[in-house]
Amino acid sequence: MTVAVPQRILIAPSGFKESLSADEVAQAIGAGVRRALPGARIDLAPLVDGGEGSAAALAAATGGHLVPVPATGPIGDVVPSHIGVLGGDGRRTVVVEMAAVAGLSLVPHGHRDPAATTTYGVGELILAALDQGAERILVGCGDSGTCDGGAGALQALGARIRDATGRDVRRGGAALAGAARLDIDGLDDRLAGVEILVACNPHNVLTGAEGVARVFGPQKGATPEQVGELDRALSVWAGVLERDGHPDRAHDLRTGAGTGASGGLGAGLAGGLGATLMPRFEVMFDHVDLDALIAEADLVITAEGAIDFQTPRGKIPAEVARRAKLRGKPVLALAGSVGEGAGGVHEVGIGSYTSILNVPMPLSVAVAQGYELVEDAAEQLIRTVLIGCAIAAA
Repeated sequence: MTVAVPQRILIAPSGFKESLSADEVAQAIGAGVRRALPGARIDLAPLVDGGEGSAAALAAATGGHLVPVPATGPIGDVVPSHIGVLGGDGRRTVVVEMAAVAGLSLVPHGHRDPAATTTYGVGELILAALDQGAERILVGCGDSGTCDGGAGALQALGARIRDATGRDVRRGGAALAGAARLDIDGLDDRLAGVEILVACNPHNVLTGAEGVARVFGPQKGATPEQVGELDRALSVWAGVLERDGHPDRAHDLRTGAGTGASGGLGAGLAGGLGATLMPRFEVMFDHVDLDALIAEADLVITAEGAIDFQTPRGKIPAEVARRAKLRGKPVLALAGSVGEGAGGVHEVGIGSYTSILNVPMPLSVAVAQGYELVEDAAEQLIRTVLIGCAIAAA
C-alpha cells in the first residue's frame, strides 16, 4: 500500500494576541514544516479577522500604506495609532482597526475596567480616514478592551449623548445607563458621502444571555456585578440608538448579528452612522483567494492563540476548517493554549489540535518565546504526520 506524503501544505493561521502577528505565526510554522519536510511546497496565507494587525496586513496585501495617527486610547490617554490606506484601483478605501486604538492590549492590567474604557479614539481614526479622502471606510472589529456600545466613537465624530437633564453623559459603558437622548445633527458632514463597512463576528450580539457584556466582559476586567450593569446599560443605549439614530438603520440593535462586535461598537456605528455590519470573513479574506489555495493543498495547518469553546463561533481556524471540509482537505491546528470545550472544533473540520507549549511555563515566557515555540511545534506536528504515513504504508 502506498500512502502519499503531503507535498503541498497551506499554512493559514491567525495571530497570537500580544505575541505574534499572523504573518509571524505563518513564517514560524513554515520554518518548522521545512525542518521535517524540506521538499514540500508551502503556501503562506496569514489571515486577519479585523483585530490586531488587520490594517497593516490589508495595506501590505494591496500595495497600500499605513498612516500614523495619535489618538485617544481606551483609558483616555493619547496613544500612537494608525489607519491603513489600501492600494489598488477603485474607491479609496481606508481601514480603521479598532484594536489599534481601543484594544485590550492598550489597557494596563491595573486599569482593565470595561465600565470606563472608551472607543473615542475609534471615532478619531474615522476622522483621520476622512482627512485621507476615504470614499469607503472599513472598520475592523476584534481584540477590544471596551464595552461602551460605540458611544465614544460617535462622540468623537460630533454626536452628543445626553441624560434626562440634558447634560452630556461621560465616556464609558456604565454611563450609558443614564443615556436618554442622542443628537446626531453635529456629526461630521463628510460622513454622509462615505460608505462605512463594519467587519464583525456575526455571533456577537449586544445584549442578553449571549450579549457582549456577559460573554466578553469578564475577560476585559468586569466583575460579576459590572457584567449585569453593563448589559442593562447597553440595553438602554440600544433603545436610544433605535429611536434617535441614523434614518438608514435597518438592524435589530440588541440581538442582531454583529451588534456586539468590539464591545458593542457594531451597534453604535450601525445605529448612529447607518454603517453596514458584515460577516468579517467576507471582508477580510478579500485579499487572498483562500478557497483556491485550499483546493491545491494536500494538508492545511491553521493556528490561533487559544483554541476553546469560542473557536467554532467565528474564529479564523474554524472558518479555515469549514472551507477545507467542503473540499475534503485535512486540517491540523496549533494553539498557544487549549481551553474548555476545545473538542468542539472537530465538528467544524479540524482533525487534530495541539498546544505549542512543551512544558509548563509562565505566560510572559510563552509570549516572549512564541516564535520558537510555534516553529518547534510545527516540526513535531509534521513528524507525527510522517509517522502516520509510514504506519499506513506498512
